[in-house]
Amino acid sequence: MEDHYSVSSPRRVLSFSKRRKAAGSFLDPDDRASSFGVSGEQGPKTSEVYGFVGSITTIVATVIFLVWAYVPERWLHSIGIFYYPDKYWALAIPTYAMVTIVLAIGFYIGINLLSVPPPTSFNTIFDEFSRDPTSSFPLIEGDEQPIEPITDIGINKMNSLMFDDVK
Repeated sequence: MEDHYSVSSPRRVLSFSKRRKAAGSFLDPDDRASSFGVSGEQGPKTSEVYGFVGSITTIVATVIFLVWAYVPERWLHSIGIFYYPDKYWALAIPTYAMVTIVLAIGFYIGINLLSVPPPTSFNTIFDEFSRDPTSSFPLIEGDEQPIEPITDIGINKMNSLMFDDVK
């Protein structure tokens, strides 16, 4: 007698049987390579491979950069490395990158400050999207009251709520 186990989930049906069923699979073609026992193929997902290769590449590039930047030239020549960029670029490239990032952030903040109206403009209080409260809902007696539509609170109402002394 053959052992047959199955697990059901809302997304897919997984089968752990030793034989593959002739019926169609419920998995997406992308999920087949990463599912165990369904397609016969086992292995890591593509994103995992890219992440692993990216992390290894980053570590190797960092080590090469640090060796290039800090090891004296005569040591590099003694191990047979004669062609490499000038050591000036070991400081210049990171400095240029940091200055570029700081300037980009400064320009972004400046463009945002230029795109808003000044504080004395009435557009900071009213604009084309402002809505006055309307009394379109009649008052209903009882516990059930309708939710009023979203509206703007007028500046006179706001000032009276915040700055009038309530005695």
